[in-house]
Amino acid sequence: MTEEELRKAEAKEEEEIIFRSQLQPAPIPSDLSLPQFVLQHVDDYPDSIAIVDAASDKQFTHAQVRSLCFNVAVGLIKHFNIQKGDVVCLLLPNMPEYPILVFGILTAGGVFTGANTSSHPQELEKQIKHSEAKLVITDTHSFAKVKHLVNQVPIAIISSDNPPEGTANARVLFDTDATFVTLPQVSQEDLCALPFSSGTTGISKGVMITHRNLIANLCSTLFDLDKVNPGENVTLGLMPFFHIYGFTGICCSTLRTKGKVVVLAKFELRLFLDALIKHEVRFAPIVPPIILALVKSPVVDEYDLSKLKLLGVMSAAAPLAPDLQEGFEEKFPGVVIQEAYGLTEHSCITLSHCAPDHPRGIAKKGSVGFILPNLEVKFVDTQTGKSMPRNSLGELCVRSQCVTKGYYKNPEATNSTIDERGWLHTGDVGYIDDDGDIFIVERIKELIKYKGFQVPPAELEAILISNPEINDAAVVPMPDEEAGEIPAACVVLAPGSLLTKEDVINFVASKVASYKKVRLVDFVDTIPKTAAGKILRRNVKQELLKRLVRPTGDANINIKP
Repeated sequence: MTEEELRKAEAKEEEEIIFRSQLQPAPIPSDLSLPQFVLQHVDDYPDSIAIVDAASDKQFTHAQVRSLCFNVAVGLIKHFNIQKGDVVCLLLPNMPEYPILVFGILTAGGVFTGANTSSHPQELEKQIKHSEAKLVITDTHSFAKVKHLVNQVPIAIISSDNPPEGTANARVLFDTDATFVTLPQVSQEDLCALPFSSGTTGISKGVMITHRNLIANLCSTLFDLDKVNPGENVTLGLMPFFHIYGFTGICCSTLRTKGKVVVLAKFELRLFLDALIKHEVRFAPIVPPIILALVKSPVVDEYDLSKLKLLGVMSAAAPLAPDLQEGFEEKFPGVVIQEAYGLTEHSCITLSHCAPDHPRGIAKKGSVGFILPNLEVKFVDTQTGKSMPRNSLGELCVRSQCVTKGYYKNPEATNSTIDERGWLHTGDVGYIDDDGDIFIVERIKELIKYKGFQVPPAELEAILISNPEINDAAVVPMPDEEAGEIPAACVVLAPGSLLTKEDVINFVASKVASYKKVRLVDFVDTIPKTAAGKILRRNVKQELLKRLVRPTGDANINIKP
């Protein structure tokens, strides 16, 4: 930037309407790596349980977590030659060892990229190759999805003493002999995570997250640590740990607050309720489909809910319908239901519904929360770029030390998301009211949220039009009571095509993870577009709703016009 450009930018900044937190700024230490920050005070409560598996009762103390992450770091360097800056991919379900492996990767100076075990092999291959991973750590179940890469990248199997040919036994990671191993110096500016996000364009991209980013996020969300007793904070670890929310918002924040993570590999209602009661879970981050099951399933009535120690649940990843929230509060009186708003590009939580130090303690129903410490927020008119006052709609933009360094090897996408003054443009439209509560009303980025998972329409459209019998396609979200939203495709068939709707659904399903598949297909003559060729998704959705006849035969589809 020239001096003149800088002067103009500063002048524009002075004119902008910027909102800040009502909470006191939270100090951010500058001399610690993420594992050091999270495990900083372990000597004060070494024997307190840090992680327990709800199904097997396998557990680790806080002291064991710290020593084992050091062992993993030694094993990575000694047996797999992991160097500072190397990427290690974890293709694993939630398990007690997961955060230990991540902390070990970071202690070795490496970068962690988590992969979804439900992903299609082609999707996994793209992530592994794009991230330039130097090692994949997986289990025997998920190995089948990456075995075709065994000659291209080292693969370690964590759950087998007799790993498949061409792979390593990942148990050598837990190496207690640090002789001749020197751990690298890790700076807060070093990358620590490379999660993959759909971003604002709908194409999967690696998000470059530093140690500083995650430490800053944790400092903004954790309050009154001195008042928390060891073992008091018991958090359910059901949200996937490969996701930035599962790792940062659950694993890191719980361990940092001297607490215990109760790990669940997958959701099954009885196992879920058993875990809540047996382990006296106090806080459960979940998604709307689970809240729906808790409200409507007769299984819940089999349990004595008076035994619950649950104080709060956090609904994240998708909007929560007001009637569903009311039903939950009626069935679980005394359990506070919170909502949160976050982005991978902002290292996890961005806005919080609850903070002990806030003047009101909790935000209004329907809002996504208030601004956290150390954050700046503004709302920008999507047409003019002008920042908007309170109670005026605009694109939510946020600036803080939590903002990603950008998308991996994608400067164009980075520059379109983070502007020259460091503002992260979220792609979500909303407003801030007179009391500082923020409401989100729609998404510019057009991602479909299926059971909390992000489904990018552009990816599905590219797959659809790759079929020679399909001339054009548009994918839009349709409301669904159970899933929140489902991907629906409007398809223009090529002349003479005999494709059925089931053929189209199966074609897409063969190429993507199950949560991404198209669940409703409508054949149309044309796709409405702008003069520049951009799909008019709102028009597509409105026309589809008009034509729609309530589908039958698919329990996952429950359309509400």
